[in-house]
Amino acid sequence: MDGTNDSTQGNFILLGFSDRPHLERILFVVILIAYLLTLMGNTTIILVSRLDPHLHTPMYFFLTHLSFLDLSFTTSSIPQLLYNLNGHDKTISYTGCAIQLFLFLGLGGVECLLLAVMAYDRFVAVCKPLHYLVIMNPHLCMGLVSLAWGCGVANSLIMSPMTLWLPRCGYWKVDHFLCEMPALIRMACVNTAAIEGIAFILAVGIVLSPLVFILISYGYIVRAVLSIQSSSGRHKVFNTCGSHLTVVSLFYGNIIYMYMQPGTSSSKDQGKFLTLFYNIVTPLLNPMIYTFRNKEVKGALRRLVLGNLSLRKRL
Repeated sequence: MDGTNDSTQGNFILLGFSDRPHLERILFVVILIAYLLTLMGNTTIILVSRLDPHLHTPMYFFLTHLSFLDLSFTTSSIPQLLYNLNGHDKTISYTGCAIQLFLFLGLGGVECLLLAVMAYDRFVAVCKPLHYLVIMNPHLCMGLVSLAWGCGVANSLIMSPMTLWLPRCGYWKVDHFLCEMPALIRMACVNTAAIEGIAFILAVGIVLSPLVFILISYGYIVRAVLSIQSSSGRHKVFNTCGSHLTVVSLFYGNIIYMYMQPGTSSSKDQGKFLTLFYNIVTPLLNPMIYTFRNKEVKGALRRLVLGNLSLRKRL
């Protein structure tokens, strides 16, 4: 089918692995299961953090926002992806593609900055424990989260129109599962050096700067932890900070590889699998990491479950 066919004019065609239908069927099952588990895991984190008074702290306030971001991020693209994988219709409207790209870039940018905010929270908790609640007051927490959302949305407002307005010379076939920036840039029939340069500069501000801040924060944290005499105290700090570092590694590893080289320099198939990992696996693993490595969350879950059981017995 020609990319300029009247029936698909104005619509993008998401090719994905359409030349390998068996792989698409396998991916449909795997992605559906992963998506349902992601919804369940992140919703659980949000509910537990809101319902248990012991978790009404800055750390869990930020974790709630991270889980909400993961829910929004996956829901902005996975339903459309499942629809395309499950049938012969691979199209997405221009408006749908624009919305998907805007949310993908915006929510991804917010998450980069939110992880930096969470690193600052851990830095204050470990290095300035006596002043923690004074420094990390509700106004500052809300301000930091608002700043993260504002910068992420601003980044998307710049990059989304620039990417969508690139001339495609009537070509509407996207060699990807999603309307994702590197794939859309590759479709352009003009030199994309300028937009790739802008994307790189914005990525330095949205991706690399928060990462540098996180690494510096953890440098101070490690130094403070090594001065703690109690082994149980060190273990508790490493458990809490280890969860955050694991999430940072999963998230930033993919982001840096994909968006610091947005054009033709990366392998197409490699980019597809990295996007799937970034879009599905990371949001799926985040609640597991914070639950399995965190005694406070496990304790809150236990209290909620036992509380519900005792309530049912009374009824």
